[in-house]
Amino acid sequence: MLNDKVALVTGASRGIGKAVVESYAQNGATVYANARTESCLDVICRDLSDKFHTEVIPLYFDVTNDTDVKNAFVRIKKEKGRLDVLVNNAGIMRDALIGMISSELIRDIFEVNVFAVANLIQLASKMMIRQRSGSIINFSSIVGVRGNIGQLAYSASKGAIIAMTKTASKELAPRNIRVNAIAPGMIDTDMFRSIGEKHVADKLGAIGMGRIGTPEDVARVCLFLASDLSEYVTGQIIGVDGATIL
Repeated sequence: MLNDKVALVTGASRGIGKAVVESYAQNGATVYANARTESCLDVICRDLSDKFHTEVIPLYFDVTNDTDVKNAFVRIKKEKGRLDVLVNNAGIMRDALIGMISSELIRDIFEVNVFAVANLIQLASKMMIRQRSGSIINFSSIVGVRGNIGQLAYSASKGAIIAMTKTASKELAPRNIRVNAIAPGMIDTDMFRSIGEKHVADKLGAIGMGRIGTPEDVARVCLFLASDLSEYVTGQIIGVDGATIL
């Protein structure tokens, strides 16, 4: 489904990002897999390249470092000459109740979840505009759509992603660039498990399908949005939540 396409996936060292990289490689894409920690992706990228007979290339940078991010795009352009898919997966979640939310917490969340995404969208769109094609996939959250107790700052950042997605899709549609967002519910990742096993068990009752989602559930939607099957889909916020009720 992704033969001859070049993709960049941020936050690729684990969870959803890792599953997306594997899905894209399996479907023939050349994938630049991003993480902050130097060498943490070397082995998995080599294994996926060998397994699926494509290129999975580790690309180490902090999404909040403008210089390093710009250099990453320069490298992609130099090596491949194009970028077909950007997946803005990197993000952080820190919870706090109203009255306990510090300015520092808000800044930290928005720096990664909002400001970095805006920068990546702009840099990717510059390359995509020249080739007059591309798909940008952002990550919101079910709490960005519906809100949730204890997540004022995090849900606000994911709500901002929805607004950016809708605006960017309108601005870039005349250039044949699609911009969509995925809003996962409760997905079995390290981030979700960090709330504690008791809380995980308690939340199962809120999921209509009766199970926690997997990173692969989300990766399949990412595959659709990256492929030509979604060539007339833009400005959409796609929930992957198994009918979760918050």
